Amino acid sequence: MTGPADLAAALDAQDYLADDGVATAAYLALTMHRPLFVEGDAGVGKTALAQALAGALEAPLIRLQCYEGIDAAQALYDWDFPRQLLHLRAAEAAGKGDDADKLEHELYSRRFLIARPLLQAIETDPCVLLVDEVDRADDEFEAFLLEVLSEFSVSIPELGTVRATNPPVVVVTSNRTREVHDALKRRCLYHWVEHPTFDREVAIVRRRFPTATARLVDEVATAVQQLRKGDLLKPPGVAETLDWTDALLALGATRLDEDTATRTLGAVLKYREDHERVEQQLGGLAGMLAGAANAW
Repeated sequence: MTGPADLAAALDAQDYLADDGVATAAYLALTMHRPLFVEGDAGVGKTALAQALAGALEAPLIRLQCYEGIDAAQALYDWDFPRQLLHLRAAEAAGKGDDADKLEHELYSRRFLIARPLLQAIETDPCVLLVDEVDRADDEFEAFLLEVLSEFSVSIPELGTVRATNPPVVVVTSNRTREVHDALKRRCLYHWVEHPTFDREVAIVRRRFPTATARLVDEVATAVQQLRKGDLLKPPGVAETLDWTDALLALGATRLDEDTATRTLGAVLKYREDHERVEQQLGGLAGMLAGAANAW
């Protein structure tokens, strides 16, 4: 790929419509061999970007889903203790338990090592490593992750050091539920993913649901754009726009009216407080949908 435009076209072939900012940031990450740190509201397409990159590069996607309490063993590797115990019992039953050194070497061989996502990414060439929602992990895990991303190697006391032949393409995502430390961000290229413009959102929905009527797609996109202006606890992302469209199509809708919007609002708003704010701040669904109909 010779530039961001070529990468954008490759992502488009994977049904990911990247704007100039996303395409440029991803291209620079590939060219400079740096992790790409993408931050933004939930549902704006951060995870989908990593999936599309894997498809465009024809490389497997290895995903590390972060959560509170995740530690190095869950992200890097672990020993398969049940299988080791079975092997030990089988060796003793066969009378092979006298040679302790040999038995220990067998127990801590590669066959009993469970590779978690980070070790899988180090051993797989090529691949795309997605470190998803790193903001959900704690400070200690961030420091560990920074070390791995700096060296792309891991030392396993029983087996030695494993190094990546070629470092994986790394995409780190954050919903900004908390601030990620500067040390990790400095290791990466950074890009904030905005909610799409109306035209781009329409294009995304039409790409995903080609059988939807133009009126339905435009009215859904217009309504979602208005919802994002409503100071909601959880503004809807593109994922919610797609879910809402899918729900409306499942009901056979060809346009967005108040009745179908009311019955399917749970596909786009996931908090009771947000439902109430729609009534208070946007003049209710009728007022919001009148704006959508007028726009069409």
